[in-house]
Amino acid sequence: MELTIYWTAFSKNELKNIFNYYKEEAGLKVAKNLVSGIAKETLKLKKNPTIGQKEEFLKNRPEEFRYLVYKNYKIIYLIHSEKNTIEIFDVFDTRQNPSKMERIK
Repeated sequence: MELTIYWTAFSKNELKNIFNYYKEEAGLKVAKNLVSGIAKETLKLKKNPTIGQKEEFLKNRPEEFRYLVYKNYKIIYLIHSEKNTIEIFDVFDTRQNPSKMERIK
């Protein structure tokens, strides 16, 4: 059974920030391609939600966060098996200090 993917307000905002940054620094086409690539990467999770590794930097939380990598970004998500959903929590730039990942609400 395919799962439904939901993006939190926080993750949508991070995606918007990525888009705006690259639009200014590299142009509209680059920004669109990057954001589109990140979004398409999450579609893999519909049929195989456990494909991502467990996120070690968030292991102290009660939930089991996992992640996919697309270019320099970690797409951090949580599987809700009972609801048949996947919740995208964050799109994290891996060039940052990993301790900043704790900012996930």
